[in-house]
Amino acid sequence: MSVPIRRRRLAAIAVASAAVLVAATACGDDSSGSDSKSDGPVTLVVDVFGDQGFGYEELYKQYQADHPNIKIQERGKGLGLGDYNTRLTQQITAGSGAGDVVALEEGTIVQFYAQADKFVNLADQGANELKGNFLPWKWEQGSTPDGKVLGLGTDVGSMALCYRSDLFKAAGLPTDREQVGALWPTWDQFIATGQRFAAADKKHKFVDSATNFYNVVLMQIAGANTGYTYYDKSNKLVIGENPDIKAAYDMTTKMIAAGLSNNLQSFSNEWNAGFKNGTFATIACPAWMTGVIKGQAGDGAAGKWDIAKAPGNGGNWGGSFLAVPKSSKHQKEAVELAKFLTSAKGQIEAFKKVGNLPSSPQALADPAVADSTNDYFNKAPVGKIFATGASELKPVYLGPKNNAVRTAVENSLRAVEQGKTAEEQWQAAQKNGAAAGK
Repeated sequence: MSVPIRRRRLAAIAVASAAVLVAATACGDDSSGSDSKSDGPVTLVVDVFGDQGFGYEELYKQYQADHPNIKIQERGKGLGLGDYNTRLTQQITAGSGAGDVVALEEGTIVQFYAQADKFVNLADQGANELKGNFLPWKWEQGSTPDGKVLGLGTDVGSMALCYRSDLFKAAGLPTDREQVGALWPTWDQFIATGQRFAAADKKHKFVDSATNFYNVVLMQIAGANTGYTYYDKSNKLVIGENPDIKAAYDMTTKMIAAGLSNNLQSFSNEWNAGFKNGTFATIACPAWMTGVIKGQAGDGAAGKWDIAKAPGNGGNWGGSFLAVPKSSKHQKEAVELAKFLTSAKGQIEAFKKVGNLPSSPQALADPAVADSTNDYFNKAPVGKIFATGASELKPVYLGPKNNAVRTAVENSLRAVEQGKTAEEQWQAAQKNGAAAGK
């Protein structure tokens, strides 16, 4: 999920979650093996993040019913990724406090490669036999350069574009999803469509935020060209050298200059309110975003939202992994739970629950995913839209401090939204990004 970064919450939530995490006692110290007995009672703590979590509730019930000696506690639902990742980094470094199973997001998993000795190598626990259950590039992301399996894939963030069909209709634009997708085969044509919308509708903005737009464009361009963003594949920081970054930045500032952005920071209270109040017409929409939209816009917007093909080709935003820290006192049991949650069956259940698109080819091909529609989004064929895109994804390498550098660039783009010049802020993005990436 990808959240996939989807997932910044109020400080109050973060503080409350911190208290829960510190108080929890199920995770123990830096033990090198499982000291539990298979027939004794075992409590496994699963750490996740994001407003909607990972959709594992029914899976927990099933697993506990099949394993009467296991009790599962989930922590972190509602916690933003930034706060979650900061805390997890501290816990892994300290060798205590982390869950028995922990979620690692695609933008942060690389930073834990250097601490792989603090995680169970899932290759030693039979994970290599499961390699065919994951998209090849997803399996590669979850593995360290020297072949350790750090995490098993959960979801991927195959791209589409979600739009308010009622606002499109009022602005004189097509509303049929096929016709809408035909409006914007390129991002330049997407901006041109936005200008048509803006000319007809003075009340609503065309897109939610410049930063969401930027990140989608960057992942598409990088996937088609260099294959990396802020760091090359040797982990050299290249924010000022990679032309893909400047190309995405320029496309985004072009959109800002056209007056199309609602100037909202993703996952902020104002962004959430934007959904509820219907202040913008489109949003870059990886599969997991459908759950966010439904949760924030509420039942009153059901049927008003629809899904069309995204401009350009491919692109991925978000997706996560499940890993087992060595600090777990129940490593054997935790590994088996992680395998279950990331199985094709587990990924299908998460897709049904919160819209997280599977990283398992078997799950993607299952009729429960491939033939699925989403009533909230005007019965959009979400399986067809997202699963097709997932099979065509070109992976993009994200370096060890990707999120910190990305935040610096996003801050510069927000400054452009507030009236600063694009060139001035590009210089600031390079300077601040370089400082954040050291």
